[in-house]
Amino acid sequence: MIMASKQAVRFVAASTKSGLDSIHLQCHVKPGASKQREGIAAINDEAVELCVAATAREGEANKAVRDVISDILDVPKSSVEVVKGQKSRDKTIAIFGIDARGNEQGCIAKIRKQLQESAK
Repeated sequence: MIMASKQAVRFVAASTKSGLDSIHLQCHVKPGASKQREGIAAINDEAVELCVAATAREGEANKAVRDVISDILDVPKSSVEVVKGQKSRDKTIAIFGIDARGNEQGCIAKIRKQLQESAK
């Protein structure tokens, strides 16, 4: 059986539980970076590399990740959530409230472009 590789940016249809569509980002986070380096370091097919100045304790880095992603994508911080990897450098970030139905690939391409343009 061949497993599909993870994509850095992907659309996730609403489950009956949440009722909300979302875009998921696979991120590799580097906490403790200098404030000047904070932001997207690189994006490839598997992950978004993200540097944050906050340290990895008591949820500080997770909050910084939410802040950086919401600023780059111009969405409310309340729409960005770490859904997997709260205590890991490898995280899945969900962005809720993006209307992508019928144009999922276009939405993914737009977000990917925004991330790439913000890369330092």
